[in-house]
Amino acid sequence: MASAVALDAKSIVLDAPLPLDSGQELPGVRLAYESYGELNADKSNAILVFHALTGDQYVASSHPITGKPGWWDRMVGPGKPIDTARYHVICANVVGGCMGSTGPASAGPDGAPYAMRFPVITIRDMVRAQVALLDALGIGRLHAVVGGSMGGMQALSFAANFPGRADRVLAIATTARHSAQNIAFHEVGRQAVMADPEWQGGDYYGKGKGPEKGLSVARMAAHITYLSEEGLTEKFGRRLQDREAKSFGFDADFQVESYLRYQGIAFTDRFDANAYLYITRAMDYLDLAEEHGGRLADAFARSDARFCLVSFDTDWLYPTAESRHVVHALNAVAAPVSFVELSAPYGHDSFLLNVPALDRVVKGFIE
Repeated sequence: MASAVALDAKSIVLDAPLPLDSGQELPGVRLAYESYGELNADKSNAILVFHALTGDQYVASSHPITGKPGWWDRMVGPGKPIDTARYHVICANVVGGCMGSTGPASAGPDGAPYAMRFPVITIRDMVRAQVALLDALGIGRLHAVVGGSMGGMQALSFAANFPGRADRVLAIATTARHSAQNIAFHEVGRQAVMADPEWQGGDYYGKGKGPEKGLSVARMAAHITYLSEEGLTEKFGRRLQDREAKSFGFDADFQVESYLRYQGIAFTDRFDANAYLYITRAMDYLDLAEEHGGRLADAFARSDARFCLVSFDTDWLYPTAESRHVVHALNAVAAPVSFVELSAPYGHDSFLLNVPALDRVVKGFIE
């Protein structure tokens, strides 16, 4: 197990190379993180929150680039479902990320940015690095691990690969492996990035803006999968932009077009294109059953944690069947597990939005 040396309240550098599933080792790994609430004397009240693909460590504090509230500010904080008046909450930027943790934009051993020399990473590698963070903080066993989407993948991987390190595992709107359709959507996004001439084979650091147009398109395509048809229809329908006449051209005539373009452009201000390539690939590689001999139940055979799985009825990216598959595997090894499918109109993004029923599930399970 890689150990770590604390630098300050917001980052650590591992003092040993991080072993990767690829067989390579990544030296000098830095992990950037945020923490909220006080750690109690016996360090038994810690909760590790894993972020999703486009998230970061700013789960409940203002984002330093956008100035917007934390991505789960409605869920984490004093008196909220994950109550920082009671619990010490930690959230780290994943390895491969671009908000302070070591990723493709970081300097390699030769001082130049890794770019596409960065080694292939997996979800398990991300979790392995965060376990090293916990070791550095002297936290042996967590009160809970929590995550939605890619964060839920990390929560399940944590339970499977580091049994005995958490009392509770809460995985929301997630899966134990990607379907062919999931992989296909990600590949469209990756190809959009790599087709942008400004990508320059990934070697764009210090040479201008980088592949902003390609990354914007990738974000637009992915964002569609996070929503539901019902939600899009209710919010936009076929409404035109507020102007006197249609342009009948390639301007954003429809409100939904303008919305997607805004999402794409805003994303490029805070995310690195190469990090997007690496992280989406890590998600595609995840297969918890394959990691444990081909049987998903065996992934959880050594865990002594309590589990809770949550899905949403309008989530077509990770539909309820994916959560049920995990629940059946947990049942097969007699693991204590609860499961609920919640009704919400927002699609996959429901776990980030105002769904009071989710608040009640999270609060009840955490407490």
